[in-house]
Amino acid sequence: MPAPAPSPHTSRATDGAIAITRVRLDERFEALQRRRLPGDLTLIVASSRRSRMLGLAKLDALPRAHALLLEPCRSVHTVTMRFALDLIWLDRDGDPIRLDEDVAPWRQRSCLRARSVIEANAGDGRRFSDALARRHDSNDV
Repeated sequence: MPAPAPSPHTSRATDGAIAITRVRLDERFEALQRRRLPGDLTLIVASSRRSRMLGLAKLDALPRAHALLLEPCRSVHTVTMRFALDLIWLDRDGDPIRLDEDVAPWRQRSCLRARSVIEANAGDGRRFSDALARRHDSNDV
């Protein structure tokens, strides 16, 4: 049985074993605000025009447990993306209203009801959506 292909978060050692590697956060995100979510997740907040325009374009990977929050935003494209995304669309209260999973590069998605969107690694969208729901539930107590 062939071994799985390496992802941007793995590398293949010379003996054929797969090792997890850490992906560094790109310098463009250093000055941006971060929001911690339950489950040891981190949102990087892109609220300026420049940070929203750059987004995740031309990056090789996004570190695990990190995602980019674009606010305000109702439409995104993945034209210069190098990896698939999960998109979590949020209403004005920050509650998830839609999840688009495994959006490939060179695609466009919109959600007119949304006020912002979270761009996460493909496969991580449900974790972020659930974390946002838990955060809002704990605030209601």
